[in-house]
Amino acid sequence: MSTTEHPDHDLPHCLWRELDHAVTQRGHAWRTPVLATTDTLGMPQARTVVLRAVDAGALQLRIYTDRRSAKVAELQGQAMASLVFWSSELQWQLRVSARFEVMTQGDEVNSAWERVRQTASAADYLTPASPGSERPAVAPGEGRAGTPHHLAVLMAQVESMDWLALSRAGHQRARWQGGQLSWLVP
Repeated sequence: MSTTEHPDHDLPHCLWRELDHAVTQRGHAWRTPVLATTDTLGMPQARTVVLRAVDAGALQLRIYTDRRSAKVAELQGQAMASLVFWSSELQWQLRVSARFEVMTQGDEVNSAWERVRQTASAADYLTPASPGSERPAVAPGEGRAGTPHHLAVLMAQVESMDWLALSRAGHQRARWQGGQLSWLVP
């Protein structure tokens, strides 16, 4: 993880670089942010997810999930959601507001499945029961080869970032939105 000081004028670049490191460095704290959505009753729902890809040029983040999960229905009902990243090493919090697109088929999903299917995580997307349901007794080999997968790709189009750095020398906070950086009172 990068621990170098950021130049104030280049903070957005520094944040995108850390997000990119989170995908490539398994132990990076920002690899597992909290995704906060709103359920059908208007109640907040938050859960940890795994950041899978970053495209700084397109202002996009990607996450994989089971298409039957509650978060998919929540994002289909309300596409705006937040991701919260925390690094105890950097003492940085990053709150990202984004518009999410749920992809359940097509080239993006097929490409993601080709990467996932070779890993132990593939089994998570092959189970006959949906996430959060009671776990049924599974016969040996059930939910394996030949079973259709339930992988979905969540594409987050970043609309704004709110960065907070905690420091004994003084906290710092900034918001990046619409290509503009504003320094805020922490």
